[in-house]
Amino acid sequence: MIEVTRLNNKAFILNCEWIETVEATPDTVITLTNGRKYVVAEKVEEVVRKVIEYKRKIMFRDVSDIVVTDVDK
Repeated sequence: MIEVTRLNNKAFILNCEWIETVEATPDTVITLTNGRKYVVAEKVEEVVRKVIEYKRKIMFRDVSDIVVTDVDK
């Protein structure tokens, strides 16, 4: 999930797993896979950056919490 801002300056959380396209028209329009569209204040590059940060966070979560055991003993 990423936080984006409507043109009326109200922030909301968007499930970025559902994003199909992000385009500048010149406002940034995010289209979801279900056809719903959101016009947001962020530039296309910022939306992409937020999605990448989110994906990195969930894919490469902190591994320091993982307990490694020796299964060869």
